Amino acid sequence: MAEMATKKIFAGPRIRRLRRERGLSQSQMASELGFSTSYLNLVERNQRPVSAQFLLRLAEVYDVELTAFAGTDEARAFADLSEILADPMFKSIGLARGEMQDMADAAPRAVDAFTLLYKTLQQVRQSATDLSSRVAEREGGGGESAFPVDEVRDFIHDHKNHFPELDEAAEALHEELGLQRDDAFMVLTGRLDEEHGIRVRIMPHDVMPETLRHFDPHRRQLLISEMLDSSARVFQLAVQLAMLEFKPMVQRIGDLQQWQTEEARRLVRISLHNYFAGALLMPYRRFLEDAKALKYDIEHLGRRFGTSFEQVCHRLTTLQRPGERGIPFFFVRVDKAGNISKRFSAGRFHFSRFGGTCPLWRVHDTFSTPGKIDTQIIEMPDETRYFSVARTVRRVGSLHGQPDQQLAIGLGCDIAFARELTYSKGHDFENLDATPVGPNCRLCERPACPQRAHPPLTRSLVLDERSRGLSAYRFSQE
Repeated sequence: MAEMATKKIFAGPRIRRLRRERGLSQSQMASELGFSTSYLNLVERNQRPVSAQFLLRLAEVYDVELTAFAGTDEARAFADLSEILADPMFKSIGLARGEMQDMADAAPRAVDAFTLLYKTLQQVRQSATDLSSRVAEREGGGGESAFPVDEVRDFIHDHKNHFPELDEAAEALHEELGLQRDDAFMVLTGRLDEEHGIRVRIMPHDVMPETLRHFDPHRRQLLISEMLDSSARVFQLAVQLAMLEFKPMVQRIGDLQQWQTEEARRLVRISLHNYFAGALLMPYRRFLEDAKALKYDIEHLGRRFGTSFEQVCHRLTTLQRPGERGIPFFFVRVDKAGNISKRFSAGRFHFSRFGGTCPLWRVHDTFSTPGKIDTQIIEMPDETRYFSVARTVRRVGSLHGQPDQQLAIGLGCDIAFARELTYSKGHDFENLDATPVGPNCRLCERPACPQRAHPPLTRSLVLDERSRGLSAYRFSQE
C-alpha cells in the first residue's frame, strides 16, 4: 500500500468494469464510496489518478483486493497483444503502441479472445506443416505438438498459479499427519502402507535407469529411484498420496476447462498433483509466515521445510490466497541452451508466449558460477522494473558425466516488493541501476544490443554493406 500511496495510479478502465459488473451508475457508486460523481467520472476517464483513500474505500465497500488495481490483467493483455501483432501478417495494419495499450486497458478479456484465435491459427499452421512433412517423407509418424503444454500453462496462469481447494486440503492433511521435516519420509511411507497397503521401495539405478517413480498397482508397490535426494523422494511420496486420496478433487479442478486434447487433460492432472505435493510439504499459512519472517530466504526456507531450492521457488509463486497473500513472484527454469521448461507468474511479469528469454537477464549467467545466487534489477521496454534472484540447480536424478546436468532457476518480483527480500541488501533503490532487457530478441526493439540474436519482427531491417554496427542487425526506428 505504501507503493500505491507514492505512485500515481490510473485505473479508470478497471474501476469502470467493476462498476458495470455491480450494475451501478456513476452517481450510485460515487455515493456508496463517499466521493463526488465528477471525481469518479474523471477517474474512469483516466484524467485523474486514484488516491490511496479512494482505493481503500473501494476495497472496503466492494470487498476486492487492492492488487486488483495493479494492472496485472492489462499488463498481460498488452504483452500478449504486442507479441501477436508483431507477426508479419499484421504489418500492414500499423496499430500504434498507444492503441494497443488502450485496447488492453479497456478490454483485457477481448484481448484474451483475440489471443485464443491467434493460438488456433498457430495450431492450424503447425498441423499443416506436420502434414506436409509427413507426406513429403511418406511417413505416418510425427513429432508431438507442444500445444498441450501451452494449454496447461495458460490454465495455470489464468488461475494465478493458485488453487485454494488443494491448498486447504493439503494444509488439513499436513496437520492430521503431524508432518515434520525430519520424519516426513517415514510418516508418508506409513500413510501409504496403513491406509492403502502400499509398500515403498528404493530401487537401484540399474533397475530403473530412466524412471524416478513408478507405481505398481498389482503388487501394491511404489518404486523410488535411489538417484533422488531426500527432498525429491519425499516429494514423490506426496505426489503419489495426492493421486490416491485427492484424485476426485484434482479431476474436478481439471474439468473446469474444456481441453482440446487428452494429453492436455492428463498433463493438468500431473501439474495439480505436483501442486498438492508442494502444498503438503510447505503448508500455506505456516510457509507464508516463515517466508515473511525469513525475508524470503530461499535456502533457509528449504532447510526449514526439508525441500529443494526449486521446490521453494515454485511454492513462492502460489501464495495468492485472498487476505493472506505473499509477494507475487514469477518463476522460470531454463537450460544451457536457453530453453524454458517451467514458467509461472503470479504478478504482472509476462513471459514471451512463443519464445525464450532475454540473454541480458542474468539467469543465464549462473551457469558460470554454479550454486551461487545472483541478483539483478531489470527493466522491461515498458519501463516496468523487477528484482530477480537466480541460481543453478542440479537436474533431478542426473549422473556424473552426463551432459547438461545444470538448470538455472530465476525468481523475481516487481521492484516495489524488493526491499522485503533478504537478497536486496547492497542494492541502491533510490538510484536504480537497472539492466534493460526484453521479452526476447524477436519482440525487443532496443537498438544496438550486442546480445541480439534476431532482428525484431516489428521493424524493417536497415542493411548497409559499408558499415558494421555493435549489433549484427540494424533496423528502422519507425
